[in-house]
Amino acid sequence: MTEIIGIDHIYITVSDLERSEDFYDRVLLGTLGFRKNNFTLGGDPHIQYFNRSFGYVLRPSRTQVAHDTYAPGLHHFCLRVNSIADVIDVATRLRCAGIKASEAKCYPEYATDYWATFFTDPDGIRLEITNYRMERRERHRNW
Repeated sequence: MTEIIGIDHIYITVSDLERSEDFYDRVLLGTLGFRKNNFTLGGDPHIQYFNRSFGYVLRPSRTQVAHDTYAPGLHHFCLRVNSIADVIDVATRLRCAGIKASEAKCYPEYATDYWATFFTDPDGIRLEITNYRMERRERHRNW
């Protein structure tokens, strides 16, 4: 059986490409160390943020329907950092960059060592940063 080894890329459709580029520049470039390029596909401008593991691409929307996190589709997108200290650092750096990120804290209802910060992009897409928890580490080691 073929194993999926990771997420290659995710496309996010945005209502205002310039506004979203400013937001994601602060989050992905300024805070999380991604790189960036621009390209055109099907006549539409695209902005791609990427690191060694995957790409996060912005493309312009063709309608102006508001994102609803409880409608079918994307509820939230969670990125993982290595440690609790990294979650705390990212939350602090996001707030310093003008992003309304929650204080990093423990969410024991998810797992005893689950730390996270939450924030929302300009179109209402919920984003989360969490730590590489013991349960995930054990899953990888013992797969």
